[in-house]
Amino acid sequence: MDLGLDGKRALVLASSGGLGYATARVLAVEGADVVISSRDPGRVRDAGARLTGETGRSVTALVGDVSDASDLASLVDGAVKALGGLDILVCNAGGPPPGTFADVDEDQWDLAYQLTLQSVVRSVRLALPHLREAGGGSILVLASSSIKQPIPNLVLSNVFRPAVQALCKHLANELASDGVRVNVLSPGRVHTERIEQLDRATAERERKSLDDVRAETIAAIPLGRLGEPQEFGRMAAFLCSDAASYVTGASVLVDGGLVKSL
Repeated sequence: MDLGLDGKRALVLASSGGLGYATARVLAVEGADVVISSRDPGRVRDAGARLTGETGRSVTALVGDVSDASDLASLVDGAVKALGGLDILVCNAGGPPPGTFADVDEDQWDLAYQLTLQSVVRSVRLALPHLREAGGGSILVLASSSIKQPIPNLVLSNVFRPAVQALCKHLANELASDGVRVNVLSPGRVHTERIEQLDRATAERERKSLDDVRAETIAAIPLGRLGEPQEFGRMAAFLCSDAASYVTGASVLVDGGLVKSL
């Protein structure tokens, strides 16, 4: 299938690793011109060079923290200058810290709000004039299965991720007349650094081995394994593409059947 991504101009936020990187990689493989970002200069520079080598396309790397309003403005401005406009925005951010309600303090609540919800609000507001100028486009927000089903020990994600989904459902209706589609894509247990971090935290909290924690996780997944980042990236690229031109307001899980809610 031709996804119609050739020459599309895409900004993928927080994409020096994990699911953001996987999304940027598939977009570039499919012919998009891609800008990636990270708050870590060395990490994003290395990621850009690696993507350029893997895909054969020049990938631009920019430095910025998506939880910071001025950094986000600089990232969108830099991407538009590098690409000559914008057709695709992929909103992504690192997950908020794990913890129960009793564990997390007020500063962590504030950080999670800025990182998880406000980063989407701001990046959409900044990108929207450029998407309108392009005649429309696609906004994809990378979220979490916590939008459907609370995850133990992740109170901050459980609170703010559903708010992101509500925002995107509203935006899908409001921006449809501008030709801008808005969708949400959420991973279940896809094998990234974040999953390693969460599994280690669970092992320590429950006094189990990491292998036992991983085995219990896999036993709950109908497909019987963790997902691979490229599997997530392929679905992300599809939702960003012209092949999904009649899809907006959707919330899609890439979880191997893990989430049991309707």
